Amino acid sequence: MSLRILITNDDGVDAPGIAIMAEIASAISDDVWIVAPDGNQSGAGHRFSFGRELALVEHGPRRFSVTGGSPADCVVAGMTHVLGDRPADLVLSGVNAGQNLGDIVNCSGTAAGAREGVLQGAIGIAMSQSMDYEVTRDPEWSNARRYGAEVVSALVAAHAGDDVFYNVNFPFCHGDDVTGLVAVPHQRFSRSPIRHYASDNPGKFFMAIPETPKPLDPKADFEVLRRGNAITVTPFALQQTHQGALARLGNMALKAR
Repeated sequence: MSLRILITNDDGVDAPGIAIMAEIASAISDDVWIVAPDGNQSGAGHRFSFGRELALVEHGPRRFSVTGGSPADCVVAGMTHVLGDRPADLVLSGVNAGQNLGDIVNCSGTAAGAREGVLQGAIGIAMSQSMDYEVTRDPEWSNARRYGAEVVSALVAAHAGDDVFYNVNFPFCHGDDVTGLVAVPHQRFSRSPIRHYASDNPGKFFMAIPETPKPLDPKADFEVLRRGNAITVTPFALQQTHQGALARLGNMALKAR
């Protein structure tokens, strides 16, 4: 029996990257479904639209959008409703237009799609095609298209029931210059990279990432992707409890009054 695959993203159901992801999934399975936001949900993180009615729109065979929905909303709708009694074995989120690296993963809707997939009982893989924003704002999808199915197959084969989702980034380089698939930790920045960014319109501003905080770990995702031309993969744990802090806090006690 083929893997049942659910695809989502945070760029919208009509984004070019989700068509690339459908190609990747179709090279692995003939049981591929898409449930994605109706528009751009970049930076939505793991938001759920509680208390607000959503609409599921069918665009064709096995292809749906959720009006106003986040990637997490879409995965829940897909896993618990659209796919009926047989939810997906694998949730693929992306391919995102632009890299998802370091602490930025915490606010990534692409990452949240894969994370919610794991929470719903599937293997979850988020995939992003990196860009050099000083060169172009239009992603070059050739590395995602060329290597995507092989990367997914390798991660599914290596998965051992770990309580993780996988975050994959394809480098911005010629396909022949890709140096391999490398498992790396994510870059923990010295501070949040997200900043208030003034608009040209008086009284208005943007949320933006004007620069990357330094220093950068040469062995972490950011530098291995950018300088090493490797496809990077980072397993993110869903159990987020810090065991050292938990042990220290276990010694706390209230003073008797």
